[in-house]
Amino acid sequence: MKNSPPPLLTRYGLVLALVLLVPSLAYADDIAATVMQLDLKRHVVGYLAVAITVMAYAIAMTEDLHQMSKAKPMVLGSALIWFAIFMYYSSEYGTAKHVAVVFQSNLTAYAELFLFITVSMTFLNTMTERGIFDALRIVLANRQYSYRQLFWITGVLAFVLSLVISSLTVGLLMGYIILAIGKDDAKFVGLAGLNAVVAANAGGTMSPLGGISTFFVWQQNMLHFTQFFALTVPCIVNFLVPAIIMHFSVTKGTPRFSKEQPLLKRGSKRVIFIFVLTFSITILSNVFFDMPAIAGMMLGLALLQFFAYFLTKTEKLSHVSLPDSQETPDSQKGFDVFKCIAGVDWDTLLFFYGAMMIVGALNFLGYLDAMAQYLFTEINATLANIMIGLASSSIDNGTLMFAVLNMHPKLPIGQWLLLTLTLGVGGSLLAIGSAPALHVLGLMKGVMKEGEGYTFTLHLRWMPAILLGFFASIGVLFLMNGGQF
Repeated sequence: MKNSPPPLLTRYGLVLALVLLVPSLAYADDIAATVMQLDLKRHVVGYLAVAITVMAYAIAMTEDLHQMSKAKPMVLGSALIWFAIFMYYSSEYGTAKHVAVVFQSNLTAYAELFLFITVSMTFLNTMTERGIFDALRIVLANRQYSYRQLFWITGVLAFVLSLVISSLTVGLLMGYIILAIGKDDAKFVGLAGLNAVVAANAGGTMSPLGGISTFFVWQQNMLHFTQFFALTVPCIVNFLVPAIIMHFSVTKGTPRFSKEQPLLKRGSKRVIFIFVLTFSITILSNVFFDMPAIAGMMLGLALLQFFAYFLTKTEKLSHVSLPDSQETPDSQKGFDVFKCIAGVDWDTLLFFYGAMMIVGALNFLGYLDAMAQYLFTEINATLANIMIGLASSSIDNGTLMFAVLNMHPKLPIGQWLLLTLTLGVGGSLLAIGSAPALHVLGLMKGVMKEGEGYTFTLHLRWMPAILLGFFASIGVLFLMNGGQF
């Protein structure tokens, strides 16, 4: 009787076999192109899909009113729409295998976004766990900067950090720092919070690593990494115009606080080095070898996992050398990288799953082709891109960008730059238009008194200044890159 393979080996062998059997995205796209696709825009399935989409987005956008996470309606809505499509094709043709290929191609596109955000947030959670951002807060407080200086410092930090960290994460981080160093002055907290939101959106727009919409453009090769450099000055202008206007309303005094000593845990500086190395590898491998961004990110995650293992093993060795009554201090202990992975924003990840699958379904039903025909053919492409950017003030920009990409418009480089700019900074116009704003609004609850700090009303009051920055950045883009339109 032959020995059966170990259960662990069997399990991993099965997983490997399944991975090898899954078709690649390019292969799936080729098959999807040959699918017999019906125009269901005026069919009951199409009407049902539109109704479900509107309801799902309405519930997701009013998250603060009913306290239901935005992921729930989006995931349910996407499932219902695809069930309706599969049921219709099965009843009409007896099979829906070709529809499954289209579904899988959309799922594969989401998988890369999922892994990219997961790795980014894992690094952020690791740096938070090692005390890096808390040390930054203490350093800013100990320097005794004035409120106006802190207004600019936190804004510039938000702009710079959003170049390599998703803007939604930067919003959460800067909101925490602003609350910690200025919670005694509600006016400062409100204006600094608003400034950080605008800065995070502007900084994230000029980098494919900083936002969902820019990542989609880079992922689909509509813009090469170096072409994003053309957005540098427009994005800086977008940040500076409202910041300069708000500056004169910020409190002139200096916050009072008690001196603290920053404490970085063991390995914190090496974590920062691995973080910088990861994004450097990601960018350089894409520029020189055309490797997908996720390849470099996963390499960085592997390095972080090995470093966590090293810290844990050396912690045990140092613990052995201590007397029995003495324990290893928390600052000298290692960390569990899987706890950092578990701490990612799953609500946001699942929201984007629902949003991308809904967009994919609407594209399959024929709605996006009709919209593309109207936006980019019947009206001016420049006007269409500005209108889409303004729409991002109330609709998630990542979802809008994914929808436009699924329309497959034939646009010159200049128009792709314009679309990337308007979608990225358009979310700053309203508090409900961007993830950083929603995160900062959530932070204010339970910390500031009702109606104080950063609120929807405060954001709306300063919307004209933000709108001025929006159109100023568009004007600068045309001045600097007019020949590419």
